[in-house]
Amino acid sequence: MGLHHALPDAEIIGVDIRPQLRYPFTFVQGDALEFDLNGFDFVWASPPCQAYTAYKRRQGHVKLAPELIEPMRAKLRAWGGEYVMENVRGAPLLAVVRLCGSSFYLDVRRHRYFETTFAVLAPHCCHSRQVPRFAPATNRTNLRKTVEIGVWRIPLALQQKAIGIDWMTGEELSQAIPPAYSKYLAQFIPLPAEHVA
Repeated sequence: MGLHHALPDAEIIGVDIRPQLRYPFTFVQGDALEFDLNGFDFVWASPPCQAYTAYKRRQGHVKLAPELIEPMRAKLRAWGGEYVMENVRGAPLLAVVRLCGSSFYLDVRRHRYFETTFAVLAPHCCHSRQVPRFAPATNRTNLRKTVEIGVWRIPLALQQKAIGIDWMTGEELSQAIPPAYSKYLAQFIPLPAEHVA
């Protein structure tokens, strides 16, 4: 959605091995590692992150979490165009830029890391911008500065508002990044001359 806001005339096509019933643009169900990229000007890749998170320490999940950063990078480099690859801390991304919800005055922190083929000016991460305002999901009296995404005890509408996505379920939100991130990064994409107004 952030790419759409930054580049409203662009045709956006999403590819995922699983159905994405609420995806707001053209969707193709298939393996992203096998999808033909010829004819595309830019690719945004978000390989599964579970292999690089605390999730991997849960019993029985190590073998279920595919490590797809390197295969995706190889595919994107063979294709030869401009790309962004997004993931979490600990993922084997190269020359990363870190973005945080605090950089965009959002009520989430959600640090995410981005490998790009082009130069990006990274905004400053400033958690002090996030003032306490949310009652925690427990009986504690202190207020939470940010909303945790993907936590079932926090009302879905509050999570959707905090991250800037109103069309996803809680489970889908737990895999998402704020559209503000992709909108910000889109301004640095070196588009072909015929696509620049």
